[in-house]
Amino acid sequence: MKIDFAPVDVPLQRRLQTLSVLQWVFSFLGLAPTCIFLFFFLLFTRFWLISVLYAVWWYYDYDTPTRGGRRVPFLCGLKVWEHMRDYFPIKLVKTADLDPRHNYVLGFHPHGVLVAGAFTNFCSYATGFKQLFPGLTSYLLMLPLWFRTPFFRDYIMCAGLIPSDKESAAYVLRHRRAGSAVVIAVGGAPEALDAHPGSFNVLLANKKGFIKMAMECGAHLVPVFSFGENEVFDQVENPKGTWLRWTQERLQSVMGVSLPLFHARGVFQYSFGLMPYRKPINTVVGRPITVVKKEKPTAEELDALHQLYMDELSNLFEEHKANYGVDKDTHLNFV
Repeated sequence: MKIDFAPVDVPLQRRLQTLSVLQWVFSFLGLAPTCIFLFFFLLFTRFWLISVLYAVWWYYDYDTPTRGGRRVPFLCGLKVWEHMRDYFPIKLVKTADLDPRHNYVLGFHPHGVLVAGAFTNFCSYATGFKQLFPGLTSYLLMLPLWFRTPFFRDYIMCAGLIPSDKESAAYVLRHRRAGSAVVIAVGGAPEALDAHPGSFNVLLANKKGFIKMAMECGAHLVPVFSFGENEVFDQVENPKGTWLRWTQERLQSVMGVSLPLFHARGVFQYSFGLMPYRKPINTVVGRPITVVKKEKPTAEELDALHQLYMDELSNLFEEHKANYGVDKDTHLNFV
């Protein structure tokens, strides 16, 4: 295989963009295992007190992720996230105002491989979320597994990430001030296995938990579609029924995380690696769907709101697909 190396005269700005994305990919894939190793390694060195003191802190701070986390605005506004934004580039598109007197559940679609659009738009200030939606505070949901990792849990909380369980999301919607926006990658880890370029499969047909939570908390629903999310990585073909897909689904059911076999480009060459391609991601935030609070919604009410949400997401896709290079004959496929 011929390797396509990057030219030596790449501008400094592009090198900074690549470096910013490299640290993000490492944070997503390798930082948690590194933190676990470091925690136990320190116990057998003269710095053992660091791990012991952290364990004490962890004990007293254990419930913080499920109570809204601990965002650090300074870190969310660092220049590194602007470099990451410009690498792809990533853009946040507003279609309607969101009244900060209400709380919201934003359904993010599709998950993609590493949810690059969701992180950049809702965990950093790089794409202007605060300016586009003044008065709103976003909380991106992430697998609870990662909040059980020493050191790493504190790092991800700094960006406004909270566990993706009902208790954590409902706490924000019920106990934080109005103007809270919980962002849920509805398809979750299973949808990452379908994150192939050109794919518009959305795992939503039987996903009603976030709808029910919105009704119970009286939070308005907002569909969000991220055009280009599936384009930044290639993935080994894994259609349903193959041994690879069967193995991935079994591992996902046991571990809680999916393991898509993805690849794209490298740091100093463009032929292979785990760095995403430089392809644009445009995250379009749709119109809010008014939700009336009801502690115990009936199955019929739940189904009706779920169908309305799917219709609104489909309409959002149809209205904007031509702007982002999607063929007019392509439609969302709800699975």
